[in-house]
Amino acid sequence: MPVPLKVPNVGESITEVEIGQWLKNNGDVVRENDPVVVIETEKATLEIPAPISGKISEVLKKAGDKAAVGEVIGYMESASVAPTDGKPPVKEPPVQEPPKQDPPRHEPPPQEPPKQEPPRQEPPAEEPPKQEPPAPQSSSSLDRGERLVPMSPIRRRIAERLVEAQKTAALLTTFNEVDMSSITELRTKHKEAFHQKHGAKLGIVSFFVRAAIVALKEIPQLNGEIRGDNIVYKDFYDIGIAIGGGKGLVVPVLRNAERLNFGEMEKAITDFAKRAADNQLKVEELQGGTFTISNGGIYGSLMSTPIVNPPQSGVLGLHAITDRPVARGGQVVIRPMMYVALTYDHRIVDGREAVTFLKRVKDLIEDPALLLIDI
Repeated sequence: MPVPLKVPNVGESITEVEIGQWLKNNGDVVRENDPVVVIETEKATLEIPAPISGKISEVLKKAGDKAAVGEVIGYMESASVAPTDGKPPVKEPPVQEPPKQDPPRHEPPPQEPPKQEPPRQEPPAEEPPKQEPPAPQSSSSLDRGERLVPMSPIRRRIAERLVEAQKTAALLTTFNEVDMSSITELRTKHKEAFHQKHGAKLGIVSFFVRAAIVALKEIPQLNGEIRGDNIVYKDFYDIGIAIGGGKGLVVPVLRNAERLNFGEMEKAITDFAKRAADNQLKVEELQGGTFTISNGGIYGSLMSTPIVNPPQSGVLGLHAITDRPVARGGQVVIRPMMYVALTYDHRIVDGREAVTFLKRVKDLIEDPALLLIDI
């Protein structure tokens, strides 16, 4: 009896998906829970596992087709699948038959080689005429084609949310610069011990997560949202980390980040980045979030104005660390500096509060010992 392959429930408010790549074809034998087909939603790319062990008997939706949640996109038939140890079966080499021998032939008696005549002197060859170099190709003959590629559901959703943020929120950005000397020295001194203990590199984002949480507790408007005619203040800190994934920008969330230590944060961020590149993030990992941190510095960005992720009211943008001359104690010195930007919703956050938040983050990063004591 055929067993249907259905589009699973992939998250609240998502009613339609797009069929991505079929990992198995008609007639292929698969095990239960092996991935069969990739589906794309407006938030993530997911794999649908096989509900049984058997073979694919029919494919109803091809790559690029739309399908509703709960819709049947194919069928499987139950079949026994031999267990394996995870290694491909070893194929026996084919038995080779001995080569057939032709019957003996009677060769004619050998003949004397013909007498060789002295070589003749050939007249010198005429020099071939020189060829003219090819004329340069005119610009009118160059390939100027166009390619029409449909937007993926994730890219469409990114576009919708960015436009929504610009239309519905009163966005404003304030800037500051941070001396990264202390963080750089701290990371250099402890990076090996940190990696040995936690199995992850000590990056800079975890410092900014910790600093942002301290500042968010002092400026709760940036951890809130507007809901109708009310302002919702949140007493938990789900920090979204913007990551460039295989299908576009995604923002997985560090749940209850205030409870995580540096090792837990760094391992989670590393895992997010790896799975984002492989389109393996889960839908629930991309939902919610009370505040976002976006690190454009990994791509070399010196300064930018990040856009708030609705319904959040703030996003902190990090940028590249560059050596710049700065004044310290009346002297000009070279320090590793970073520009930071805070974009906020002016409907809920005033300019004074935004500047105070960013200045607090700056102070905490420049003196990271403040992250360990309550002052």
